[in-house]
Amino acid sequence: MPILGRLLDQLGEVDELEVVYVATNAKFADAFLAFAEDWDGPFELMVVDDGTTSEEDKLGAIGDLALVIEQEGIDEDLLVAAGDSIFGEGRLDDFVRRARERRAPAIAVYDVGEPEAVRPYSAITADDEGRIVAFEEKPEAPETTLAGIALYFYPRETLQLVRRYLGEGNNADQPGRLVEWMFTRTPFYTWRIPGRWYDIGSPETLEAANREFSQS
Repeated sequence: MPILGRLLDQLGEVDELEVVYVATNAKFADAFLAFAEDWDGPFELMVVDDGTTSEEDKLGAIGDLALVIEQEGIDEDLLVAAGDSIFGEGRLDDFVRRARERRAPAIAVYDVGEPEAVRPYSAITADDEGRIVAFEEKPEAPETTLAGIALYFYPRETLQLVRRYLGEGNNADQPGRLVEWMFTRTPFYTWRIPGRWYDIGSPETLEAANREFSQS
């Protein structure tokens, strides 16, 4: 799993990181558990099997986030990284440091170059201080080139908002929906990714990223 290894290496750059939880469905749990058994990194690696087996019973990305928070009793700052994003340069500890300075949630953003390319992601507008002033998940007609990436920082005091969001019956799958809901209720900031970013959500982009990082 070179891509997972790459992401874990980047997480290892974050100071004070003690445990990384890998949330997965039952289908892939054994593969991740085998990987975790051989893990010898700077933090503990724990696999959380959400017990789901199909599209019909899946919890969704936000549902899995809530499961991990509750099942593992997490009551501290939380860095959330989706498995379909990888970063070519830049240190994630800078992301965490800046978010902690503000004591506010934050999302990583990337300029994709043209508005049409934002459509599969989150369209974000931020003020001069980086605070989100407009957010639209998977926009039909984006007017910005700044896309939200599935990399988030949630301070301890905001974790209760995850359960509140789900309790109101909101979309449990697309993680950007939580940001879209939360930024109107609490200050939410952006962090621009330095260097390259890879969306590995398709077989083609995954193969290309695997090839590059396997060589490096």
